[in-house]
Amino acid sequence: MECLETRTSIRTFKSDPVEEFIILEALKAANLAPSAGNLQARDFIVVRNVATKKALMEAALRQDFVRTAPAVIVCCANLDRIGHYGDRGRHLYCIQDSAAAVENMLLFLTSKGIGSVWVGSFDEEKVRTLLGLPREIRPVAIVPIGYPAENGARRRRLPMEELTHWEKW
Repeated sequence: MECLETRTSIRTFKSDPVEEFIILEALKAANLAPSAGNLQARDFIVVRNVATKKALMEAALRQDFVRTAPAVIVCCANLDRIGHYGDRGRHLYCIQDSAAAVENMLLFLTSKGIGSVWVGSFDEEKVRTLLGLPREIRPVAIVPIGYPAENGARRRRLPMEELTHWEKW
């Protein structure tokens, strides 16, 4: 429960690189997330190239922390791999699979002292073109990662009584 309670969005990173073994372990944690039919309809692109990160920052509505993070992981939904489930798989399940993977990755990174932030606001077509994604691959999340140069702010959570409904609405 500790990394659930301590995870915050980090947008300012130290320049120190994140070790490759940590990135690989984060991706392994991501892929341990549940997925529809265990089809694991998600793929990951690790970006460390300065020019590519700058272009991703432009595609992400100029959110500069995308550029300044030592590494960026782009999580993509694989529409072919989920094709077994038809339209619902391509429009919902692969997004759920990707979201579960991102959350696992964020929690793993927190447990290792690595900061991260989930970016969902970006121009999909620009990211698709930049990363050379085939049509059946849809970018879902951009996750800048690095050693934190700030303490993330704990945000207020709604009381559970406002969020929980028993038996029906």
